[in-house]
Amino acid sequence: MKFGLRHMRYFIAVAEELHFRRAAERLGVAQPALSRAIQHLELELGIVLFERSNRQVALTSAGREFLNGSRGIMNAVDHTVENARQVHSGQKGTLRIGYTDFAIAGALPNLLRAFRKDQPGITLQPHHDVTRTQLEKLDAGLLDIGFVTGPVSIEGYMQILVQKDRFVCFVHENHPLAGRKSIELAELANEEFVHGPYRDWEHFYSYLMPLCREAGFMPNIVQEAFNSDGILGLVASGMGITILTESSQSTAINGLKSIPVDHVAQRLDTVAIWNGNSKDHCTGQLVEFLRKHELDLEG
Repeated sequence: MKFGLRHMRYFIAVAEELHFRRAAERLGVAQPALSRAIQHLELELGIVLFERSNRQVALTSAGREFLNGSRGIMNAVDHTVENARQVHSGQKGTLRIGYTDFAIAGALPNLLRAFRKDQPGITLQPHHDVTRTQLEKLDAGLLDIGFVTGPVSIEGYMQILVQKDRFVCFVHENHPLAGRKSIELAELANEEFVHGPYRDWEHFYSYLMPLCREAGFMPNIVQEAFNSDGILGLVASGMGITILTESSQSTAINGLKSIPVDHVAQRLDTVAIWNGNSKDHCTGQLVEFLRKHELDLEG
């Protein structure tokens, strides 16, 4: 059958007005062109849609049935078009987001909650990964944006500062240092440490190792765990101490004491990073949202 959406729109206008001239004015077309379109539609369908007389135009039973279906089709088309426009503008779609332990324990939950309120049409798919894995997934196109330990220097990628964390020492509550209100980094030289594997935690170590070296020692790492929860669990088991960030205090388990580290001006940065060549409009919406947060952070 050779008819399209234009014929349906014309038919709906005539069916609702029951008057060819008014329908033509409503559509902004010439009345003869409208009449020809309706005749063509009836010919293609092989049915009579309207009963015509000199005085009135009325729908046939078949016309009433076709009107119900036509309205459903046009509503579906309009809905599809609007959805496509929202996806194009970044108001609707899906964002694949990576995050580190430090990000999810810090600013990220509040940021994502506020972003979802601001952009309810965008579905978020967050996934935990260490910085190295997130960067690999970004490069492979498996993530849209990552929240990683930064700064990261990769050609073609852009980043925004999300949070800055102070360093904190965690010990078991029965550890000799547990009662201290603060501590110097050099006082930890003879302690046994629990941390993550270097390959996965290399970006964190790029902060920790220079700080320890400046304090006159290198940490003696005797136990490893993949994530912060695992590290803190081992510390709670008496396996050693650790240095993480102040954001980790929000997830610390019972039996631990956190001690601020004095005279360390260095802060650990968490940045949002994405491919600067990305054409994804949802990523653009989140980036725009994060830029406002960055200004608040620096202000």
